[in-house]
Amino acid sequence: MVTQNTVISFEQLVQDFDSLFRQRVFRLVTLDWYDAPNEREPYARFLAGEPASLAWREPWKRLVRDVRTSGRIMQRVHVVTEPVNDYIRFELLHVYPANVDAGEDVRVMGMTAAEKAGFVLWDFWLFDDDVAALLSYEIDGSVKSVQLTDGPIILPLLRDARDKALNLATPLAEYATEHNITNERTRAA
Repeated sequence: MVTQNTVISFEQLVQDFDSLFRQRVFRLVTLDWYDAPNEREPYARFLAGEPASLAWREPWKRLVRDVRTSGRIMQRVHVVTEPVNDYIRFELLHVYPANVDAGEDVRVMGMTAAEKAGFVLWDFWLFDDDVAALLSYEIDGSVKSVQLTDGPIILPLLRDARDKALNLATPLAEYATEHNITNERTRAA
């Protein structure tokens, strides 16, 4: 059990992930760029217009399938700046579809709508309604720290953010279609 605030490494979060929830896990994603080591090569290939092997998505797909097979729910909302940048196009076209195929409910919403809704725009995982992992990032998009908390002040804010985000966000495929998200590179204005 977490007691208020515990700082752990991102690697520890990954290691403990499956044991942190019994029924439901939710992820709010709020940045327009992340530096994930496993994405670097596929993203570079995407930018170069080259096909990328989706084998690098297999570990996450396996985790999602295992969670879904156990009867638990995985949900995610990515809040994006519109129009989306190349990294977000990569996520929407080449990362998240694998999540959806494996059983994760992935939705997207614009930053303006999120700000109007007035919920917290922090990156976090919410495990059931009991524990949250608050993520902070370096300026380059790499994970700076992970803080586990079961604090009675923060959890209601995160539950509210989850509920509002899920209610307002659009399912991934529908968002990509509505916003004409394609493999074509974003052009600078």
